Amino acid sequence: MRQGKTNRRNPTLTEHAFRVLPYRGLGSGIPRALEAWPRIDLAGDMRGKQFSAVAHRPEAEWASATDQVTQEVLRLLSMMQGDMSRAEIQDVLELKHLPHLREAYLNPALDRGLIEMTLSGKPRSRLQKYRLTAAGRQWLQSRQKD
Repeated sequence: MRQGKTNRRNPTLTEHAFRVLPYRGLGSGIPRALEAWPRIDLAGDMRGKQFSAVAHRPEAEWASATDQVTQEVLRLLSMMQGDMSRAEIQDVLELKHLPHLREAYLNPALDRGLIEMTLSGKPRSRLQKYRLTAAGRQWLQSRQKD
């Protein structure tokens, strides 16, 4: 497969598709895909004469987006423990003004993907809670190493 050796499972279909579709050559698709994106895993099933392809996405480039995290967001991330309600966050941060909490703490952290809502479909729910995302935990760990 990786070398582009064709295993035509339906020769009739391939003959018609070859004339109708914009082919560059039978058997050249997999090598071209691997050349363009080498992070593709191919798993073959010889009995079923099938294979599956898993194309891995690039690593998240969260570091560049989060390097400019404000002191407020840093403070929020460092005090987050499990799922926390807005009132719990406000108490821990000792903030009284709700619009300031949203504008300076919650929204920037949500926008950067550092925290997430537990009820993402209901942002105004009284049961809404917030928690660190994997990116938020990773960002905190990288800051602790520094």
